[in-house]
Amino acid sequence: MPENVLIAGAGPTGLLLAGDLAAAGVDVTVLERRVGPSELTRAFAVHARTLELFDMRGIADALLRTGRRVRQIRFFGHVGIDLSGLPGRFPFVLVTPQYETERVLRDRAVAAGARFQEGVEVTGLRQDAEGVAVHVRTADGTTGVRRAAYAVGADGAHSAVRAALGLPFGGTSAAREVMLADVRLDAEPEEIFQFGVGRDVFAVIVPFGDGWYRAVAWDDDDRAAGTGEVDLDALRAALRKAHGTDFGLGAARWTSRYSTDERQVPRYRAGRVLLAGDAAHVHSPVGGQGMNIGLHDAANLAWRLAAVLRGHAPDTLLDGYHAERHPVGRQIVAGTGALMRLLLARSPVLRAARPVLVRAAALPPIRRRVALVASGLATAYPAPRGTHPLTGRRAPDVPLARGAGRLFEALRDGTFVLVAAADDPALGYLVEQRWPGRVRYAVAGGRTRATVLVRPDGHIAWATDETAPDARAAAVRDALAGWAGPPAGTAAPAGQNRWLSRP
Repeated sequence: MPENVLIAGAGPTGLLLAGDLAAAGVDVTVLERRVGPSELTRAFAVHARTLELFDMRGIADALLRTGRRVRQIRFFGHVGIDLSGLPGRFPFVLVTPQYETERVLRDRAVAAGARFQEGVEVTGLRQDAEGVAVHVRTADGTTGVRRAAYAVGADGAHSAVRAALGLPFGGTSAAREVMLADVRLDAEPEEIFQFGVGRDVFAVIVPFGDGWYRAVAWDDDDRAAGTGEVDLDALRAALRKAHGTDFGLGAARWTSRYSTDERQVPRYRAGRVLLAGDAAHVHSPVGGQGMNIGLHDAANLAWRLAAVLRGHAPDTLLDGYHAERHPVGRQIVAGTGALMRLLLARSPVLRAARPVLVRAAALPPIRRRVALVASGLATAYPAPRGTHPLTGRRAPDVPLARGAGRLFEALRDGTFVLVAAADDPALGYLVEQRWPGRVRYAVAGGRTRATVLVRPDGHIAWATDETAPDARAAAVRDALAGWAGPPAGTAAPAGQNRWLSRP
C-alpha cells in the first residue's frame, strides 16, 4: 500500500517534519542511511524562533533542560549580537549539542506514530501524476522501490533526492578546510559560546556539557590543509591567534574537516518531491543559522502537506512553501557569506572598512535589528497587496482569555487558531461547528483591535480590524474557507482556496 509521505533523512529537519505529519494523522516513514543515533554534532545553537516552534509542539522545556542559555554572542571584543532584549519567552540562544535536539524531536515523532527505517539509502526516484517511486538500497545490498504520494529530501548537503531530481546546487565556498575537533581543555573559556576572530583566522569553542568541547577553526596558515587530517598543533595555533590562548587544548576524541559552502537549489518543489534543510541550502556557519533554518523549512512545509493529504486544500498549497522559504534561504546564504568574508577579509579595502562597520553594528537600532534577524523572530512572509499589515508576520505568544493559556499552547493541536479581539459566542460557534479539527477559536487576553487567523506554523494568515459582528463573521467565513478549506459537510466550489496557492 502506498504511503502518504516518505522522508529521506533523520536529521533535525526530517524529524520535525515527520513529527508534525504524524501528529496530523498523516502516514509517514523516515528513511535514514545511517544506523543508530548520530554522534556528529555540527549545530549547537538553537535560536529563539526555533524554541518558539518547539513551544508550539510542547517540547521546548525538554530541550531547555539539556543546554545553557547565552544572551550575547561577541564577535569583535564587546561588539556582537545582544539577545537579551528579544520579545517572547526565549531572549537568548540555547547552546546544546545537535544530538539532544534530535533526541527530543525523534521521541516526539515516534510517540506521534512516525515510522523510522535505518540502514536504508535512497538511490533514485521517479514520479508521475499519482505519486513518487523511491528507489532504495538497504545495508545488506538489497534493492527495492517504495511508493508514496509525496517525498521529501531532508538528506543533507549531499542529498541523493536532489541529485535524483537533477537540480543544480551551484555556489561558492567561503572558507575551505575548516578544522573540527572534540577536545579536552585545561582552561574553561570565559564565554559559553566563545567566538574569536583574528587576521586570516576564526575559531569557535562550544561546550558539550560533559567535559568535552567542540573546536571549530579556520586558519590561512594551516599547513595540514588538503591532507584530510586535523593537526592539533595547527588547531592550537589557530586558537591562540583568534583568542590569545589555546585554553590548554589536550586530547581529541574526534576530528574532521569541511568547507563552508554557500549554495541553494533553484526551487524547493519539483512536482511531488520537495527539498528542505541542507538539501535545499547550505551557507557559512556564522551566527549558527543552519539547523534552525532547516527546522523552519519543516514547520512551513508540514502543515501544507497535511492539509493537502487530508483533503482540506488543493495541491497548489505546496507552491507557497517555495514562495515563502526560498527567499529566506537566499537571504541567509547571502548574509552569512557577507559576514564571513568581512571576518576573514583579505582585501585592504574590506579590512579598512571593518572597524567602521563594527562601530555601526554597535548602534542600538542596528544591534536590535541584527538580534531579531539572527534569532529568526524578524522573519515575515510576503502577503497579497491590500491585505492587513499583520498578514505574514510572526504571531506573538499572546495570553488568551477564559483560562485558555497562551497562543503557542493553543497551537499544539496543529490546527489554525482564530484569535478574536473580543469574545463573540456566535463566532466561536461558527468556527468550531463548521471547521472542527481544523480551526480553534480563542479570545485575546489583552487589548487588541485585530482578529487574526494564525497558521499552524505560528505566522498570521489573515487579520481584520472589523468590529461589527455580522461583517466580522462574514469576513472570517471567507478567510477560513480560503485557508482551512470548505466548511464541514460542503464541497469546495470552483475557485475555492483562492489564497492557498499564494505565499
